[in-house]
Formats: sequence, structure tokens, C-alpha cells
Amino acid sequence: MKVLIIGLGSIAKKHIDAIRKLDQFAEIFALRSSLNSKSDVVGVTDVYSLNDLKMSDLDFIIISNPTSEHFSTIKQLLEFDIPLFIEKPLFSDITEDTQCLVDQIENKNIKTYVACNLRFLECLQQLKEIIKGKVVNEVNVYCGSYLPNWRPGANFRAIYSANKEMGGGVHIDLIHELDYVYWLFGNPVKTQTFFSNNSSLNITAFDYANYLWIYEGFSASIILNYYRKDSKRTIEIVTEEGTYNVDLLKNSIELNGDVIFISDNKIIDTYTKQINFFVENVVKKGEKFNTITEANTILKLCMKD
Repeated sequence: MKVLIIGLGSIAKKHIDAIRKLDQFAEIFALRSSLNSKSDVVGVTDVYSLNDLKMSDLDFIIISNPTSEHFSTIKQLLEFDIPLFIEKPLFSDITEDTQCLVDQIENKNIKTYVACNLRFLECLQQLKEIIKGKVVNEVNVYCGSYLPNWRPGANFRAIYSANKEMGGGVHIDLIHELDYVYWLFGNPVKTQTFFSNNSSLNITAFDYANYLWIYEGFSASIILNYYRKDSKRTIEIVTEEGTYNVDLLKNSIELNGDVIFISDNKIIDTYTKQINFFVENVVKKGEKFNTITEANTILKLCMKD
């Protein structure tokens, strides 16, 4: 297997670990932004131009550079018709140009997957099966964590997440929650959104987002924040037969207070499952799963205020 990675930050290293578990002999190349950039990952070959590679030999490309660079990167890769694994979120903004690029990708039938690894978390996969055919009355999603703890030792106000001018914000960082609600229930018929940054964090980016997605027969409330010190990541589904409480951090499901599913696997384990699925189902079989078009739809829902 031969893979090119564009952007070699912390998330890319998780993908590299997952690739190595799938194929220990995989050849991994990293496109560097300057001649002074050197990979600190053993076994990864630095390249400084696409001309340094025989592009047709690549099995796929991982795009994990800053979100603000995704548009130009994808546009540059358009001519090669190589499967693209794109880290979320798809773009930092929604414009006519981004829509045009999405249309070009689809018209060329390039295989794409936008990485939302929570779709591979066991409790959510179990939940998707459990709720099939159930009458849903209400959905409540909550994801709260403490931004200063995300990168210990770093000035949290200087990072991308905290700065509106850099394209940061809790709505973008935690788009996973919107993605899995879309994955579970589909496109809402109506939406309402509220964003704010009035907390004690004192940052320019939104640190609170509240979405109300209205479906036929029920509504889904999605609350995201950066300022909760005791992290919480849950989904509650009130059905005709009872209430399902899913704890993503514990990878568990309760029905009316009784545990009906629990797993020792953690969110970090989803990266391996995600790469396996991408290679076996998207690259080899051409299955469409969270394609660039679907991810663009979710991003529009995310950015809508």
C-alpha cells in the first residue's frame, strides 16, 4: 500500500498508526510545506512536491492539513483521480467555489470519504441498529469539554480552536455530533441555531453552540461547549418504549436506567476501524459513505446561523 499524507500533525499520526495496523509494510509519504520541514515519524518519507512522486502508484491520499487549506489542496489533487480521505471539517467556509469543487469531484466520480470517526464507535453503531423502526419522540445531544485542557502546556487562546479569525469555534471542532445525528436520522426538515462566546474563557471563537433540528415527528437538540471541566459526551433518545442514554466516553447504552451495551473500546480505537473501512469499502469497492457531497451538506447545517 502506498499513501500520501498532506499535513503531518497529531491527527495525521493517528491515521498513520491505523494504516500500519492494517499494513505494516505500507509506504507512507508526507508532503512537506517547506524544505526545512522534516518528519519526526519513523518510516515516513518526506517529499516536497507532487512531482517527487509517481501519483498513479498511490492507493489514496489523506488530507489532514489545516482546514483553511483543504480547498486549495483538493483542487490541486483533482486531476489525479485518486481516492481522497479528508479530515473533518471539509472546508473552513461555504462559498460558490467550494460548491463548485464538490460538484467537480462528484462529476469525476473520485472516491471520497470525510473522516468522522465517531460513526465507528461501537455504542453509536449499536444505537443505529437499535432505533430502527422505533418511534422517536425526542433527541438530546450534549458535548462539553474544557478547551484549556486540550493541549496541556500551550496557550489555549493562541490555538486555532479559540480564534474566530483563524476559522475556529466549537461548532467546527465538534462537528462530529452533528455528523452522527445526520447519520442516525438524516437531513432535518427545519433548523434553528444559536452561537455565542460569552463564557469565562474570553475567546473570539464561538465557545457555545445550540442547534435545534426538526424532523417529522420529533426534534433533536444539540448543545456543544468548550468550557465544561468535567467532560460529558452523551446522546439521549426518548422513544415510545423508553429512554436510551448513550455515553460516548464510556461506550455504553442504557435503556430506562439498565445497561444494555458496554464496551472497553475507546474513541481512539475508532481510527483503526475507520481506515479499515475506508480501504476495504470505499477504495476497493467504491462504496459511498460520508462522501464529499454528504459532508458538505452537514457542513452547511453546521455553519448555518
